[in-house]
Amino acid sequence: MFVTINRIPVHPEYAAAFEARFQDRARAVDAAPGFVRNLVLRPADPATQPYLVQTFWESREAFEAWVESDAFKKGHARAGSLPREAFRGPNELETFEVLSDSARP
Repeated sequence: MFVTINRIPVHPEYAAAFEARFQDRARAVDAAPGFVRNLVLRPADPATQPYLVQTFWESREAFEAWVESDAFKKGHARAGSLPREAFRGPNELETFEVLSDSARP
């Protein structure tokens, strides 16, 4: 399994608008081959911690195919719906291979 974590620092006054983007997302990724699930984690302290957006994939190749797809490009074109000042800094994308998973034998 392959996991991405996108750390997105959002100013607290834009939190509701940021969260609404995920509630109203197009869900195109849900149909992508190899996609497993998506988690959006709200920070306990939004003034100092970023939101975490995690995606789970069957493989790195499945994730990379999604990133190269027209559906990805179209879905992320909506990302500009919040003004630049909504963010406390740039997002940071991290990628991981799952070493151990207690939910999987």
